[in-house]
Amino acid sequence: MTLKMSKGSSVLQGAFLLADKLCLPSSLSSLQKTDWSRVGRPVLEALREICGLDELGGRPSPSAVVWMKNLVCAVWLKALSGETGEDVEAAWRENPFFPLQNGLPEVNRVVLLGVVKSMAAAQIFARFLLSLPQSQICTELERLVQHVRSSPTREDDVRLFLEVWWELWKGREEQKDGTEDDTETMFARQFARLLCKSSSLSPQAAKRLKLDASDLPAAPPTADVLHVLLHALKDIKDHISTADLCLQALSIALDALYTAFLIDRAAVLPTKEKMLLLSKVVGIREENEEKLSPELIREAQRDVRASHTPSPFQPSRMKLAEALTIVTELALFWQNSGLLNVCDGSKPSYSAFKFEQSVQRVLAALQEAPETDDQDPEKNALRGFLESLAFPATESTAEVNMRVTATIISHRLDDYQNFALLFASEKSWAAHDALWTDCLEKNQAAFQQLDTLIQLSSALVGKLHGEDADVSRCRKLMKVVADIFSSLSLKDKNGALAAMLRLSCRGFFGGSVPSAVTEGFEQQLNMAFNCLIQGGGATMTTQGNLNTAVSLVARVAFQNPEATLRSCCHSAIFNKGAFSLMAKILQQLPGLRGHGGRKDEARGDEEAEESADEGEDGPSGSALLCRCLQETIGTKSLSANEKEQLLEYLGLLMAPVEGGGEEGRRQSFLTPQQVVNVFVLPNISAAGQSSVGVELSLRLLHAALSVDVQGPASCPHWVLDCSPFPLLYVLAQLQDRTLRCWEQPPEGGVPRWSMDTKELLVSVLTSLGGVVGAEVAAAPSRWSRALFWLYNKTGQLDWTVRFHLKPVWGEHFKNEVPSSLLTVCDLPEQEWLGSDLPQYGQGTGLLAWMECCSASDSLRSTMLSRLSLDQRRPDHVGMFSKGLLVALTQTLPWCSVSQWTRLQGVLRELIASGRLHVPFSLEYVDYLPLLDLRSFSCDLRLSVLLLRVLQLLCGSSCSHWLSADGWSHVGRLYALAVREVMHSVRAKLPLPSSAALNVSASTPPKTPASRDSDPSCTPIKAPKMSKDLQRAGGSPVTSKESHMEEEVDGFPSQEVLFVLSQLFCHVQHIQVMMPGGQSEPLFLSSLEILSHYEAVMAAFPRSSSPLESDNTRHFFSTITENLQDHDMKAVLRQKIAQLVSSAA
Repeated sequence: MTLKMSKGSSVLQGAFLLADKLCLPSSLSSLQKTDWSRVGRPVLEALREICGLDELGGRPSPSAVVWMKNLVCAVWLKALSGETGEDVEAAWRENPFFPLQNGLPEVNRVVLLGVVKSMAAAQIFARFLLSLPQSQICTELERLVQHVRSSPTREDDVRLFLEVWWELWKGREEQKDGTEDDTETMFARQFARLLCKSSSLSPQAAKRLKLDASDLPAAPPTADVLHVLLHALKDIKDHISTADLCLQALSIALDALYTAFLIDRAAVLPTKEKMLLLSKVVGIREENEEKLSPELIREAQRDVRASHTPSPFQPSRMKLAEALTIVTELALFWQNSGLLNVCDGSKPSYSAFKFEQSVQRVLAALQEAPETDDQDPEKNALRGFLESLAFPATESTAEVNMRVTATIISHRLDDYQNFALLFASEKSWAAHDALWTDCLEKNQAAFQQLDTLIQLSSALVGKLHGEDADVSRCRKLMKVVADIFSSLSLKDKNGALAAMLRLSCRGFFGGSVPSAVTEGFEQQLNMAFNCLIQGGGATMTTQGNLNTAVSLVARVAFQNPEATLRSCCHSAIFNKGAFSLMAKILQQLPGLRGHGGRKDEARGDEEAEESADEGEDGPSGSALLCRCLQETIGTKSLSANEKEQLLEYLGLLMAPVEGGGEEGRRQSFLTPQQVVNVFVLPNISAAGQSSVGVELSLRLLHAALSVDVQGPASCPHWVLDCSPFPLLYVLAQLQDRTLRCWEQPPEGGVPRWSMDTKELLVSVLTSLGGVVGAEVAAAPSRWSRALFWLYNKTGQLDWTVRFHLKPVWGEHFKNEVPSSLLTVCDLPEQEWLGSDLPQYGQGTGLLAWMECCSASDSLRSTMLSRLSLDQRRPDHVGMFSKGLLVALTQTLPWCSVSQWTRLQGVLRELIASGRLHVPFSLEYVDYLPLLDLRSFSCDLRLSVLLLRVLQLLCGSSCSHWLSADGWSHVGRLYALAVREVMHSVRAKLPLPSSAALNVSASTPPKTPASRDSDPSCTPIKAPKMSKDLQRAGGSPVTSKESHMEEEVDGFPSQEVLFVLSQLFCHVQHIQVMMPGGQSEPLFLSSLEILSHYEAVMAAFPRSSSPLESDNTRHFFSTITENLQDHDMKAVLRQKIAQLVSSAA
């Protein structure tokens, strides 16, 4: 890159030519130091004209700095080219400064240093020096010293020397874009080229030397910059005659000593200490009529940095002892000359302040330095001198501190982000409303750090709660702080939310806040949640939409966590489908969970309420969420849908998610123990006094126990923080109540629970018992008292309840059962203990046996294997069968679905093994068809047994046992048994798919609606044709006549039709007998039987002749006539009419 000529370049060249003429009969190449003031005026005037400066020495503009750098560079290279005898032919090709440099007359070093001194360009001169190798720096410094020492030596010569020295120590100032300065780079390259020329090296070698610094000649051992400078200062000490220059020289010498010998790494000053230093500098400069500016602070920062950083020129020749001696001699010399007396009680100048700081640093370093015999005298001498000095106190005002910090932030000066943190941390500065607010508004990006935002929030809270809070300014500041928060990353947002929770759970509104500010936030909060709900809250599934929703909620949560969480809870419960979005949002904001430990999480809600009442903000945001949920639901009577949404909402918040906490650890927003302690324990025994209720409490407990909590193996289960043994006892009490679920409660008494609740209760009791039992087994001695307490308390309940708690105490206690059970069961005395219970007198052994069979799978196996029955004696079998019929009648109405399923398995096993005798009577046929019903024996006997049970139950002696709900439950259980029989029958005769299609096409589309419809009864789905059918020739409907007889002979189709007809009659009989006669499950069972009957007739046409089909329709219609419900009767008649044999 070649320097382009311009009008300014021509002006400068002309000025130098004029100066050269003023030297006649001599020239600028032989100019003496004393003549520069006379001949240099044209050059300085030209420079003032080009740079637009009123006087040289002021702060130049950036363009003026460029001109000054180009001029210094061109003059320096011109002087060097004269010294080395540069070839013009080579120069115009290789020197980018040739256009400007060639128009200049020959000059010497006096001209160069005169230009530098007159332009106050010591910094520019030093920057060019720093681009050279250290050996050349020493050479150039020696020439500078020679110039300074040459007569006459004035103070401005000494000042130039000191300024160049200090600029060298400050080092090269980095460009804003991080690149090197092109002018300095080109200067260094040309400098190396000229040196190589003078050393008879080729230009190519010169270029290589500059381009690769490692190829430059190594600095000789004598190339010690500090040695040159200290000895030069010693030589010119007599020419320093003013206190200011003396203090400047001593300050620089002490800092050079400190950074070269006494520290090995940069000292990192706290930001506040750095700010105080800069403020003192600014205060002193302002007293000297200088204005606060970014340039002034930037230079002060460079001074501070240079004073605390190891020197870029480590000494190679000079030793510490020599440096200490020189500095001590200089200080004593000037003190004896009376130049240091200005320090005694006078008002400090900038030089005095810098000297004071240098003295303090060196004294501290000397006190910490290790003792060495060869250096101790020098150290002690300097230490003694420095300690004898006295300095006036220099203070800075808060207003100056604030203005300096604001300037650093506004102009992005060095370390501005830490100064932004300091600005936010100084609470007293917030009292300067205008400046404080203005700095925040204009420099939001500088405050976008987590720690800074936290401090800023604390300061804003103080302003909001002040006595004379400016509403307009407060609202403006809240917006600024919220905008800063919104610009943070999600991780930092969560950190800010956690910090705000520690500050106050109500955020900025934790104290007395102007109502206008509060109303403004409430509008913002309502608008945010309205946007979420109206924007499709339940369907906001894309990641982009979710991120937007998270940012929206986080912004208002930062301002007031409690109000935001309350709005989240309200939306989750009362806005249909919104629970999913609200849970996803909170899972992305674990900062709102706070940082409470396990003990904090296990705290009861009472403690949380107490701390809230006392104005204390607990550390756990999860506890805050629980409190907000409690306040949201209050004592309201929640609808079924709202309860479901509450359950789903809490379930999602308990689910562990990635990224919700520590690295690689899955955490949930709410822990299961929190949900149990807050929502389950206070409500599970409440009798209608809570909006949560017992059933919802059980469902929440079930959901909590289902959460996969991944904790350390050594950590006890979270259930132990939830009063597990009292909880088990309460669940046992509830289980005891479910045994009387069909009894009408006394007026004002506790309502009975549904069978679904009983099923859920057993599941919860089993899960909780297993968890607690594992903990007891791990440390039995620790829990022995609790075990005995629980066992004794459950003795007041029904004897079957203890079976559900067996996993808790394991083998610690025997199974205590009615003594009558031991008369029908051969149970070992080591494990079983008989007890005389008033309800279980003589002859109730089978009732107790049936109740044990229904309790659990393991008990069922034990009861079947230990049953005492001599099958060789018919009278014993007969008595057992009759007793079992009565026991089953007493047990059936109080069975849950799972218990009834177990009992069906028991009945089938007893029938199959011959221990239960069920005679099959022909109540619905005049004669027995010639069929092989052996494979259907168990199904028929089971159906007959159930018919007998229902006949007993519906009889006059038992019909008053049950309420309407009880009879509905019995109908569902019987329908379930019928479906099991249907499955068994279907398995014995698979149907081809074509028959099922035909049947489904002919099935009537509608059945009478009822609120008691059982969702478990689904339309019939016939299985695919079996392999045997396929081998027989495909679909029976399309088979030829020759195969018809084989189908009837090979498959029990006629037997299946007979069984289905018997089953249909049994169902109809029972439906007519049952009180009300409108059991929809039985009606649906009848339809299912008829559908399968029709499918069998379609698949096996020869299984029923037209006459038999007609008789069947007539018979079924006659049976159906007994139904009381006309709609059911009409549908069944329509279905019966479709039973037409395709053989016709």
